[in-house]
Amino acid sequence: MFFVLSKLLQYFLMPIIWIAVLLLLAIFLKSAKWRRIILVAATVLLLVFSNPFLANVSMRAWEKESVPLKEVGHYDVAIILTGVTETREFAQDRVHTRQGADRFLHPLKLYRMGKVDKFLITGGTGTVAMDRRPEAEMLKEILLLAGVPGEDILTETRSDNTYQNAIYTGDLLQKHPELKRRLLVTSAFHMRRSKACFDKAGVETDIFPADFYTSEIRFTPDELLIPNPDAFRLWHRLIHEVTGFVVYKMVGYI
Repeated sequence: MFFVLSKLLQYFLMPIIWIAVLLLLAIFLKSAKWRRIILVAATVLLLVFSNPFLANVSMRAWEKESVPLKEVGHYDVAIILTGVTETREFAQDRVHTRQGADRFLHPLKLYRMGKVDKFLITGGTGTVAMDRRPEAEMLKEILLLAGVPGEDILTETRSDNTYQNAIYTGDLLQKHPELKRRLLVTSAFHMRRSKACFDKAGVETDIFPADFYTSEIRFTPDELLIPNPDAFRLWHRLIHEVTGFVVYKMVGYI
């Protein structure tokens, strides 16, 4: 039930939905005073959430900082959180990735550099419909295509959220006590919640943020003044993640 509710909640965390609701209210309100207030509020929200500078600065404050490759030590296993694949009904004979593929590409580079010995990929279907292969199996397929031996890849396919990633990964690691030094890899914006979940589950890790959504701060007219639809997507991701962190804290997951 928690998984289903979390999927439904994301639609109510979209700034564009908030603006649309305010505009609809303005249409149906009879009071001219309240109509003006609602329209002003909708305009302010539109300007704020379409501003790329504000979106970038806010997300940068939440994302965990990059760890330079030269500063990464040697690890027995890289724990990779999924959430980077999607389905294509017209091309089901291959694995489709979206932004977030750095979650497995960067650990693969560490593996080639000799800084990581094995991979542990954690993630189930991640959908309410349960109509596709577990993501961990799909990422394993990609790593195998990249030449990683099967014996260097462990998979956990039961989890549907970050909390379960941590719990089920902990269960799997109990069967592999040799994997003592662990590197947690996920998107930079998702690392705070992920690290907190693994700490709560008693799985000690160091972190390696990947998949950065932000860019350098630039004080140009394009960034400061020109609205950008990508800013809406960045704000939605940030609001969704911060809300998830708060909810996890409230229910005791972290």
